Amino acid sequence: MAQPRKKDRMGPPLTTSSVSSVSTAPTPSSTLYRNGRQRGTLGAEALLRSRLEHRSRTACQSSTTSSLGVPGIHTPAESVATLRSSASETLGSREVTGSTICLNPLQEWKGSHGDRHEVASRTTSVSSVGTSSCAHTRLLQQLRDLREDNERLRTQNNILQREAGRPALTDEEEGRRLSQLTREERTATANAPRRSTAGLFKSVCSIDLLFLIDTTKSMRPYIESAKSQVRSILDDINRFFLNQAEVRAAVVGYKDHEAVPKIEFLDFTRSVKKVRSFLNTLNASAFAGDDFAEDVLGALHQALAATWKHQTRVVLHIADAPPHGRTLHDLSDKRDRYPNPGSEPHGLTYQPILKRMLDTRINYVLLRIKKSTDRMALQFLKEYARAGSDCMLSEKNRYYSEAGGTKNSDGRPNGGLVFREAELGLTFAALQRLVVEAVTTSVMSSTVRSLTPFGSIKRAPGGTSSQRVNYSGLGSTQENEELPVRRPDVRLEKSSPQWGNLEWFDECLVVEGFSIDATVTAALDDGFALGTSMLDRMMESDTNMTVSVFGLNLRKRRTPFAKGALRLASFACTEYSRSRYVVKEFKTDGDNEDDGSHNRSLAHLVEDMRSQALCKAFAVEFNSLLADCPEHNIDFVVTSCFKCNDRRGSKGKCMSIEPFLAGKFVKYNGNAGYANKEANLAHDPSNQAAQAFSHFTFERSRGRFLVCDLQGVGKTMTDPAVHTLDPYRFSLSQTNLGAEGFMFFFAYHECNHLCRRLSLRSSATMFMGDGEKMQFRDSWPSPGLGNRLYGDEAVVCCSNKLCGRILKRFQAVTSKHPSFPGYRWCDECLPQLGDFNVIRLCWPVGEQRHRFEVSGFFYESQGKRIPLRCPKHDK
Repeated sequence: MAQPRKKDRMGPPLTTSSVSSVSTAPTPSSTLYRNGRQRGTLGAEALLRSRLEHRSRTACQSSTTSSLGVPGIHTPAESVATLRSSASETLGSREVTGSTICLNPLQEWKGSHGDRHEVASRTTSVSSVGTSSCAHTRLLQQLRDLREDNERLRTQNNILQREAGRPALTDEEEGRRLSQLTREERTATANAPRRSTAGLFKSVCSIDLLFLIDTTKSMRPYIESAKSQVRSILDDINRFFLNQAEVRAAVVGYKDHEAVPKIEFLDFTRSVKKVRSFLNTLNASAFAGDDFAEDVLGALHQALAATWKHQTRVVLHIADAPPHGRTLHDLSDKRDRYPNPGSEPHGLTYQPILKRMLDTRINYVLLRIKKSTDRMALQFLKEYARAGSDCMLSEKNRYYSEAGGTKNSDGRPNGGLVFREAELGLTFAALQRLVVEAVTTSVMSSTVRSLTPFGSIKRAPGGTSSQRVNYSGLGSTQENEELPVRRPDVRLEKSSPQWGNLEWFDECLVVEGFSIDATVTAALDDGFALGTSMLDRMMESDTNMTVSVFGLNLRKRRTPFAKGALRLASFACTEYSRSRYVVKEFKTDGDNEDDGSHNRSLAHLVEDMRSQALCKAFAVEFNSLLADCPEHNIDFVVTSCFKCNDRRGSKGKCMSIEPFLAGKFVKYNGNAGYANKEANLAHDPSNQAAQAFSHFTFERSRGRFLVCDLQGVGKTMTDPAVHTLDPYRFSLSQTNLGAEGFMFFFAYHECNHLCRRLSLRSSATMFMGDGEKMQFRDSWPSPGLGNRLYGDEAVVCCSNKLCGRILKRFQAVTSKHPSFPGYRWCDECLPQLGDFNVIRLCWPVGEQRHRFEVSGFFYESQGKRIPLRCPKHDK
């Protein structure tokens, strides 16, 4: 764990070269008064700089050396003496810590280089060392020492410049900033392309399902099962997708080359009667030839000739024998008449066949019966995996370990095709369930592909489980990442973050932007109408979310640690905090234009910030209703958005900052139907809470909002999506699918015990054509009525606007300090109030100058600049 920074930090010693780099731009702090008289408009630092520049030129001109050809050096002792003299003339013995000049530098210099006499002894005239190698070595060491000192000073002066670049704003200036933001939001909304999601659910849930069946004698029980269950299978698929799906079925039956007919085919049809009639004509022939392999490749070739139409396309293969060719089975050559690949009468090989299937966007599902098809499954899987598909073998496949790591660790769709091998076994009772599961999995991946123009599907950072790095807080940097995107390579940070080392964060930025007060329950005491909560007000209008101007001096790592299609994520920290953050900023390369990222503005980030604040308001009430089940509480990270004010190349760049989440990143559900049903998460409290929370948001808002796409570390979520019934709410968000998003959620949602405990009445049947009307819970606890939701068990948020962690009221520590009364702090933020104190010099007009001490952490947590005057004179 990183050690706290020292309470009163002394800056490094100043040399002439570094002091001369301080900006001379006038700032509000640069007007100086002494003895009741205005001293000029330049700041003390700038005045000191101008004096030192003159003395530096004089000193350097007189200290050149001719014997070594080395330019004159302004030695450490000269720098100290010059600074001490000028400081005493200009500012006296002022001491400022943290991000201001230390005007007692000799003390620090002596601490690291010995006493004054020792320092003076090191300043021997350079001209006398021409013939002495020992003196030459000492001179080189002095040069190295000076370079190190100047580098430290350069860092210190950068802090000065950043503080000068972020002047304190008056209330009037803050009002202008907010008015400008409102205009930008209106302009961005007006210019945003209008997109309709109507019919999206029906489009991606309509399915082409082809049954590929081995019709030799051993397969007779499975053919009979398919005949009897085909209607229920198709009905289950249609019912799963809320009676909105159009399901077409086709059948390919095959034997070996010597059989007549060797292939039987029914093209796609919506008629269940036609499918059943065709299955009745299939004859499970007793003829098996003189080998064990069958004409699988010929059957796949026929399947490609079908009239594929819908976006979701599935080949469901039921077989107990492998294809011909020794690369696709483990049989001896005696049991395969055509052991050499391509030696069959039709001359087919499996790689071109599978490439055509991939090009046609066909998902492949094999229902495994015996181990004889294991090598075929492995070889087919490898072809699908090379194309970026989501692949998985049955655990009973003998090559399961060889194909390890091909499945996403959290089971989520990745936008590619799906390859699945499922265990059917020697009985056919599970046929219907496996077919429905295979189809619904394929639909999820088709949904990802179809929604790519909306940029609506996001995935967790990392690839396979073996490649995953436990760095989270990435979230939406992965927009559209499911499909390959051509763009220049971005070099990523490979090393672990050095949180305790400020110098490791090699980019210092001055940013100004906006934040939303996460203490949503604070407004409950402001005399709202009885029965109206802050959540109700936030659902009513965005204008009920309090936005404030927020300034920050930010340190970030220049090299990002993760990338998405639109944004980059970098490690970051701040000047007066030990808290860890992630900065997300839009890419600037020219390849982004087709993504629309070049049109992304601060208004887009502000809308994301508002939607995340609404999610936190939902979470506050959700946690309050489950106050006696803390293991099922959830939280959302707070996001603030900024525009860089740095004078260098970063000026105008938009970015957002949020707390860094360390740990295993899990996606609990998606914004297009995905629900995590991994076996290891079946009883996980956070997964149960996430599924119930999404349902709760729909019920609590009476069908106006649904928060989904929940992902994060443990119970802390980041980058959620919000579907809205009103097309004008969160209209800039690419993840908002409107009412179609409601259907995606309920198609895959299964109510758990938390849904029942909250008495949630809404269900999937409300979206079926012949379903019931919308039904919701009749009432919810209201503020001011003495219930536990707003009593001693009330849920509050940490007052740090960069933290905002949800807490129980009795857990939060209320500050009694007169400078910030009534603020509530979590256990991580509370100690930092006193760990980052800063000493400043107050120099009021006509009065004696004096020091005062303030908490740098407090002002940083509120997005305010540290005051230049003590509380008495700041008024």
